[in-house]
Amino acid sequence: MSNRAKVAVGGVVTGVVLLWLLPNWLAFLVMIGVPVGAYLLLDSSQRTRLRRASRKQLGR
Repeated sequence: MSNRAKVAVGGVVTGVVLLWLLPNWLAFLVMIGVPVGAYLLLDSSQRTRLRRASRKQLGR
């Protein structure tokens, strides 16, 4: 299994556990807030590089 697949499986498992343990609104807030917070912590050059990589994967 590739590293990306392991991360995806871990994310799904974490989401299911959060939905089971916390109220739905709080679980969704955590699942959305953590990636947004991580993106906002990136330096501006890192954000640019991330956007460029995302566009390349989309075939633009």
